[in-house]
Amino acid sequence: MDRVLRTILIIDDNAAVHVALEVLFSLADLRVVSAHSPAEGLRKLREDDIDLVIQDMNFSADTTSGEEGEALFRAIRASHPGLPVILLTAWTHLSAAVDLVKSGAADYLAKPWDDRKLSATVQNLLELGGAKRELARRHRRDRELRRELERNYDLRGLVFADAATERVVSLACQVARADVPVLITGANGTGKERIAEIIRANSAVRDGPFVTLNCGALPADLIEAELFGAEAGAYTGANRAREGKFEAADGGTLFLDEIGNLPPNGQMKLLRVLETGRYTRLGSNKERQGNVRVISATNADLAAMIRDGRFREDLYYRLNVIQIHLPPLAERPDDIVPLAESFLPPGRTLSTAALAALRAHAWPGNVRELKNAMQRAVLLSKRDEIGVEELGLPATGRDARGITADSEPDRETIEAALAQAGGVIAQAAAELGLSRQALYRRMERLGIARA
Repeated sequence: MDRVLRTILIIDDNAAVHVALEVLFSLADLRVVSAHSPAEGLRKLREDDIDLVIQDMNFSADTTSGEEGEALFRAIRASHPGLPVILLTAWTHLSAAVDLVKSGAADYLAKPWDDRKLSATVQNLLELGGAKRELARRHRRDRELRRELERNYDLRGLVFADAATERVVSLACQVARADVPVLITGANGTGKERIAEIIRANSAVRDGPFVTLNCGALPADLIEAELFGAEAGAYTGANRAREGKFEAADGGTLFLDEIGNLPPNGQMKLLRVLETGRYTRLGSNKERQGNVRVISATNADLAAMIRDGRFREDLYYRLNVIQIHLPPLAERPDDIVPLAESFLPPGRTLSTAALAALRAHAWPGNVRELKNAMQRAVLLSKRDEIGVEELGLPATGRDARGITADSEPDRETIEAALAQAGGVIAQAAAELGLSRQALYRRMERLGIARA
């Protein structure tokens, strides 16, 4: 099958320009479509699949104002808002050209142009455009998958937008109906209990009880009584019989959080229950039968604990029939803003700077830290719009590209990026993580001249 060539539309009243550009772009295996007037250019945009436009700014004889080109550009922008447009002209009013770039033009080059620079700009824009289209396609696919999950499963109101979280939720829903133990791993504060709730909500025992026990929150000598119950007098202070978590969860789900903190004696007895479904209250000889779905969670490295003799290998394999790993929030960046906004009361919003700070922060405390930060910001902010100062996040400092927390590269960084890109604005902007418009504005403020 023939490969589909990327197509460039040239709109210029000068035939020599078309010939020169057709030769130049044919060397890069690019298809060229020619139009000699704004009207013809707009018509060919409607008729053909165009990837990039190079347009002149003046079409009438003895006209140098650039008004015709500006009108053409705005017409293209109105009908094809995402299409990259390069302004190619002898028109040299820098401020007006920068204004059009701020309005969405990809770049501008003066006639006579530099073939190398123009080719590099075009190739970079086509690559960026392809990457953006692929990113948009993935986002559409992810939205469709989320909608499908929401239609088919009870997600317990979980807020997420990142593909990594979608994969976790999809796996949780897939294994929910299977009557096997599930081990959820992940750092503190990532939301492991929420995943356990989703498994329970979509399981065959969704109408049964959901009982939780934090194995790290109890003294070792009370774990057995908590798990299996105790008869009156079984230990000091046991004035009456009490049921354990297994008994309370009968016909439902038992969620054992921080399972890595379960002491050896508790590990041995838990293994027996998982193998036989039978257990005995502390201080009793009577065996009880339980029908309990066990979901456990840990932030510990159980494999390392097994090697150190601190966790039973046979229990690990019993708990780990299905393992679901929940990544830290820093590895689910598309979740950050939706989660942050979900913690805001109605009528409260986040400023642009606050949104940028949220995305830049590493969130070592994960979703729990994010929730606390938003609650604090709501209390401290006296306005409906929460600013970056109310978030109380530490400055992220400068990254490897020299970009600070407010995403503003300094003069030295910009000049280095421009030099490395051979003066190609689009390429330098991509390297700096900025849009072309943002880079132009920054250059203008710093007084950096274009090459």
